[in-house]
Amino acid sequence: MNRLVFTALVFTLITCVSAAAEGAHPSGANPAKTTAAKNYPQIVLYSVVWCYQCREIKEYLTKNNIPFINRDVEADTKAMEDLTIRYNSTGVPVIVLGKGKDEVIMKGFTPELFQEKLKKATLK
Repeated sequence: MNRLVFTALVFTLITCVSAAAEGAHPSGANPAKTTAAKNYPQIVLYSVVWCYQCREIKEYLTKNNIPFINRDVEADTKAMEDLTIRYNSTGVPVIVLGKGKDEVIMKGFTPELFQEKLKKATLK
């Protein structure tokens, strides 16, 4: 009986994974919007669910079709480690624009400050 249940679970898992992979777009993004996404540097947002500024920037980025990666520091210990050690912060939101030596770090959020940091990250 256990072998039958195990086989059924494996089959279901394989079916779900292959079905999801066939029609998936990165982060569920609209293909037309992914073309526009190439105009932006990588944007990583360190956030928590209950933070009003975190919600504000998520809404801003989504409304303006700006792709981003959200890392919830309460749910992801690696994200919390990056936030506190790599970016020397204990508060959120922290937005990282770009990668490697070209990273531009933004702590807090206003649309004006984000646009200023985005320009700086795009010029690098």
